[in-house]
This record gives sequence, structure tokens and C-alpha cells, in this order.
Amino acid sequence: MFDYVIVGAGFSGAVLAERLARVRNRKVLIVEKRGHIAGNAYDRYDDKGLMIHQYGPHIFHTRVKYVWDYLSEFTDWHLYHHHVLGSIDGRQVPIPFNLNTLRALLPAELADKLEQKLVLTFGYNVKVPILKLRETDDEDLRWLADFVYEKIFLHYTTKQWGMKPEDLDPTVTGRVPVYISKDDRYFQDAFQGIPKQGYTAMFERMLDHPNIKLLLNTDYREVLQTDWSRNEFKLFGSPYAGKLIFTGKIDELFDYEYGELPYRSLRFDFQTLDQERFQNTGTVNYPNEYDFTRITEFKHLTGQKHSYTTIVREFPQAYEKNQAGQNIPYYPIPQPHNQSLYEKYRDKAKAFERLVLLGRLAEYKYYDMDACVAKALKVFEQLS
Repeated sequence: MFDYVIVGAGFSGAVLAERLARVRNRKVLIVEKRGHIAGNAYDRYDDKGLMIHQYGPHIFHTRVKYVWDYLSEFTDWHLYHHHVLGSIDGRQVPIPFNLNTLRALLPAELADKLEQKLVLTFGYNVKVPILKLRETDDEDLRWLADFVYEKIFLHYTTKQWGMKPEDLDPTVTGRVPVYISKDDRYFQDAFQGIPKQGYTAMFERMLDHPNIKLLLNTDYREVLQTDWSRNEFKLFGSPYAGKLIFTGKIDELFDYEYGELPYRSLRFDFQTLDQERFQNTGTVNYPNEYDFTRITEFKHLTGQKHSYTTIVREFPQAYEKNQAGQNIPYYPIPQPHNQSLYEKYRDKAKAFERLVLLGRLAEYKYYDMDACVAKALKVFEQLS
């Protein structure tokens, strides 16, 4: 009946389903636990007719032209460059910390001195991870590193991840570096934007193919039974000889045999206001104040014209798989112990040639959206 069963209708699952159906003429069944497609990129119109991102702001950006070109087959783009401000010492200044931030927070003479040293030491238009900057031999730059670490990184990271920056994998702390430049954009990638009609509409076009069948509101275990000891699958109670593409939690797939992998979750507080604008830019970070990490105003992102505006506050929280409101795993937590646990599951999965693991949860990797697309396209080329 189906050549492939894909668990999950986010970027990884949808891209692979589209390619298999359209290019290889394969029959694909997508099983999705939620009542919608598009995964965490899902967007919708709220009660006032404002486009919102249900699971927090998603700004698509990539340096990879073939990824942008691929998605452009299914959407036009609202060309948008994301700008983020941070509330620091009572002022809103550009984030990531850059030369403009330096001048906004420090006296001109000190800023001149530090800028010169930064450029001489690291170069211009260079991104330096904060933990690397703290290791410099120069006394003035070490002072700056400690200042930036305390004011911008430490408390935000502690709220976001529940731990200090130095306790995380450098790939996480390196995502928001000190940028030795006057470019205030949050991303410098060549291709940036928001799907003009929304992410959900883009996914609908991707999955609009007669070879693709979609089951929403369905836990995959309701329709698919796995017997790992015999390397057998059953679909709707009958033997299934096709391949399983799994984009969910790898520990759940193997019934937590080696224990649970930890994740971070989020809680979102949406508010619709009877005013055209709430803040000056798409996102404002609050590293040192409040329990939330940031406020996003969606009209900046989407370019929508409306007399009302909707904002969302993000509250990081622990992930609890059996606790409503905390049971969405947004971020794997990159630490050596967690990676070792993941590798046990990954090694077990390698024994099953009809199983393919793909995506942030299945690979326990902090993928951006464009990386999910690129990996799915690569996997597609490898599938027979």
C-alpha cells in the first residue's frame, strides 16, 4: 500500500515526502500526532486576523542557494531581515553584541579603544564566540568579554537552557557571538525571508500530491507496530515491508530502553493589542529582567498591515513528556553525557536497514530550518 511511512509532518518529513512522491513516484503515508502540518513552523491567523507563529518566531535564513530555490517552488517570499534588540541597563541595544552595541553602552573614548583592539586582534566582520573572547590575553578585551558575558549571555542562557553557557556545547554558545561589525542584522545569510502566505500554506503545497496520504491527530503507534527483536513492522495490523522515516524522539521510538534524553520546552503567552505597533523591531530580548526571554511582534516579520498587533512572550521551561503544557520537546540539550546516551540509540538504529532517522529530535541535533531541508534533500538522494 505504501513504500514509505514518515512519522512527522515538519520540515524533515515534508521535504522527504514531497521528493519521494513527486520525483520517485513512491507512495507515502505521513503520520502526524498534532492536528496540523508544518511542525513547529506552523502558523495561522488569530481571532483578529493577524498571522502568528504558534510555536514562536520562525525566520527562514540560509546561505545555501539550492535550499532557498527548492522551497521557492512552493512559496513566494516576504523578504525580511531580522533585527533583535536587547534590554540592557535600561536601554534597547542591537543583539548580537556588535560595534554599534559597544558604542551604545560604553563611553565614546572607551568604545574607541576597545573597537580598535577587537579589530586588531580578531579582524573586521568576524564573529567571535563569547567564551573564546573571555580567553584573550589582553586585559581590556577580557574586561569587555566579562561585561558582555554578564550583561547579555549569562542570564539569558540560564533562563533558556537552565544552565550556564560554559556548561553547554560550544555549538550553542557560538550561535549568538560577539560580531565585530556594524551590521545590526541578526542573520547575515544571503537568503532571508518569511513565506508570503505563511509556512503552513507552503507545506500544504509541498504535500499536495496524489501519492501522499496524511493522517493527523494520530500517534504513530496507533497504526504502526514495531518488533525490533524480529526486525518487523506492521501497518494497520498487516505486515509492512516498506521503509520507516522517523522524525520524532529517538528515545521514544525505542521505548526509552536506555533512559530518557533531556530536552528544553517553551511556554508562549500571546497578547493581541488595540494598537498598530508595540515595539520598534521584530524581537526584543530581556536577558536580565523577567522570567521570559524575549517578546516578538509578528507584524514586523510578516509585513502584514493591520490596526491591531499580536505579540508573544517566551518562557523557557523543563520538558516533561507526561505533563500537559510542558510536553513539547523544542531543543535537545547538547552536552557530552546526553550525546553519549543518544549514540546508544543511534547505534541500535543502525541495525535496522529499513529505518531512517531524520531531524532535530530523531538525530538529537540543534538543527535550523534550512539545515533540516538540506539534510532531507541529501537523505532523499541516498534512498533507493
